Amino acid sequence: MPRIRTRLLALAVLPAVVLPALAGCSDPGASAAAASPSASAARNGVVYNTSPEQNRIRAQKDPTAAAAVPAAIGKDGKLTVATTAGSIPLSFHATDDKTPIGVEVDIAQLVADKLGLALDVQVTSWENWPLKTQSGDFEAVFSNVGINKDRAKLFDFSTYRAAYMGFEAKKSSTYNIKGADDISGLKVSVGSGTNQEKILLAWNKDLESRGKAPATLQYYSSDADTILALSSGRTDLNIAPYPSVSYRENTRNDLKVVGKVNAGWPSETLVAATTLKGNGLAPAITDALNSAIKDGSYGKVLARWGLSEEALPESKTVTAANFGSAQTGKTQ
Repeated sequence: MPRIRTRLLALAVLPAVVLPALAGCSDPGASAAAASPSASAARNGVVYNTSPEQNRIRAQKDPTAAAAVPAAIGKDGKLTVATTAGSIPLSFHATDDKTPIGVEVDIAQLVADKLGLALDVQVTSWENWPLKTQSGDFEAVFSNVGINKDRAKLFDFSTYRAAYMGFEAKKSSTYNIKGADDISGLKVSVGSGTNQEKILLAWNKDLESRGKAPATLQYYSSDADTILALSSGRTDLNIAPYPSVSYRENTRNDLKVVGKVNAGWPSETLVAATTLKGNGLAPAITDALNSAIKDGSYGKVLARWGLSEEALPESKTVTAANFGSAQTGKTQ
């Protein structure tokens, strides 16, 4: 049986825990190994290539961006990037069950190209990337990391995509999730220590304050177990990064999107490349991303994975000093 941990949101008024709050936004372990064929057209018209032969969109070196790379980082000629390979189409294992692919890896490739560095992708877990980035094992993290206050205390960021969470449910359901009232009394699966969990905790606190039934949070050990629980009716809703729930809506016949919320609710946030605070790499990555936006390679990568609506017109560097303003922005 899959490992499951259930608790009432009403009981989860907990003190802030720094490291779990630093984790990413979905569960690890997603794989396209069961997908067939490896390049298939979804209902949204996107052909998702899930094979290890990606033929990635590449970019030309940008001398200005490359010159901004700190010497200590660029001396080995490579950019060591962490990703969690946990959620299609963001970052996941290809049909060979070992090659990390997805929009996050493709964006990392563009950045490495612009910086004149070879890309070294390391698959890790949500729990490990914060510590390993602090220790220097990883130079950057590309894994749907949304900017928040806790993370800004330890890391710097280069924004590159809008950050939304989506609610999904069985296709036969009539749910329309817009706020706290819409989850009252329901069973909702969510990743532990994620931005989406914070949203649900806040919504449930609001429900309790008004005498309404809280939602019940359910936690599963993998993305596959989460979706099995939803499709079998053991949960009513799942909340996950919007690109992933949209992908499932367009490639499965039993699930649909029933709600969308900014990952930084009640304010806004963005997805960003994550680097160690103060090491000087973030400005170089921001320059690389802006170069890729300008030459069109960035837009082509997002279109390839059906994420054009999450494109940003400009990348910005976000640090603890400018947190609260620079991490918000309009999509293209």
